[in-house]
Amino acid sequence: MTDEVRLRRGRGALGISFFAQGVAFALLVTRIPAIQDRYGISDGLLPAFLAAVPVLAGAASVATEHLVKRVAPSVVLRWAQPLVLLSLLGVGAGDQMWHVALALGAFGLSVGALDASMNMLGVSLQHAYGRSIMLGFHASYSLGGIVGASAAWAGAHWHLGLFVSYLPAVAVLLPLTLWASRAYVDRGAGGAGDVVEKGLGAGGFKLLLPLCLVMACAYIGDSTVANWSAKYLQDVLGSSEQLATVPYNVYMVTTLIGRAVGDLGVRRFGAAAVVRGGAVVAAAGFAVVAAAPGAWVGMLGFTLLGIGLCVIVPQTFAAAGRLFPGASDTAIARLNIFNYVGFLIGSPLVGGIGDAWSYRGAMLVPMVLVLITLFYARSFGAGEARYGVGHERARAVDVGRGGHGV
Repeated sequence: MTDEVRLRRGRGALGISFFAQGVAFALLVTRIPAIQDRYGISDGLLPAFLAAVPVLAGAASVATEHLVKRVAPSVVLRWAQPLVLLSLLGVGAGDQMWHVALALGAFGLSVGALDASMNMLGVSLQHAYGRSIMLGFHASYSLGGIVGASAAWAGAHWHLGLFVSYLPAVAVLLPLTLWASRAYVDRGAGGAGDVVEKGLGAGGFKLLLPLCLVMACAYIGDSTVANWSAKYLQDVLGSSEQLATVPYNVYMVTTLIGRAVGDLGVRRFGAAAVVRGGAVVAAAGFAVVAAAPGAWVGMLGFTLLGIGLCVIVPQTFAAAGRLFPGASDTAIARLNIFNYVGFLIGSPLVGGIGDAWSYRGAMLVPMVLVLITLFYARSFGAGEARYGVGHERARAVDVGRGGHGV
């Protein structure tokens, strides 16, 4: 098999993995009220259950950093993804509180290993291609999120039990991801440069900290939309309950569109310029939401948020790979922790400010935080981060037309 075919298949296989993860995560978070009702979890206890998932995921990301020194990231991903899907099914299969606690714990641990290993493979594939493709992988995740949220809506609409609602997705995705896992491409395969992973010392971690801060701020913004958009539209802007469900769907669709075309922007203008633009657009979105006189203007703000935030996270992972070419797996595993830090901070931060002051004022906090990205845009590189025409490495394989591209 030629290097070109191997890379093309690896890219398609990894796109399937990102898609499956988007479906699984959306199916979990959009059915939280049903999970709470099924297991009798009180409102006071629910935050502890929800917080446990990102905490365990962060711990698993740290463990993955050490695990990939012994086995390839593709091996971690090959086994973590089925565990995510089976633990999702476990969430719907139990009938006692300890059952769901065990299933959510397994989901958190496996999803941390999954997120870290997926992005490790994505960065190494981008290195092999010599062109920006990370946003395409995350577009697959966004598409999966839309599919998963739609499936969850159908399950709720037809009053399906959690197990019955989750089973079709797991039955389709489990064999699909296992089949696709045979084509994963690790660092050093298919012309990836045979880079040997090295450790990331204390000095290196200091260089990584700006990207960690950017990652956390981006996910604070993302969790604000996920957790507060419906409540904000209904309680602050006076929309109907039905209309209040629309902003998150709009946000996901614009995220998908932005990521689908974002790689073209990176190739033309460079990663730093695209990230700066994304931060400005996202901040404008929060400003529009905070000042909106009514629901439709608020919807415009959430649309801008999707366009702006969608580019930041994939490019942060890619920047870590460029900044530490000899220790990219380690850098990505540590950077991935701040994904969960942002989720843990975002929802209670906005809720606390909203209760103590106002929800309009609370929207200004993630606006300021996302603008921090502008101060650290240099960490995303300049010309060498374009991966576009005139910037591709001599060994890069151009498979942008046809095949299994995502």
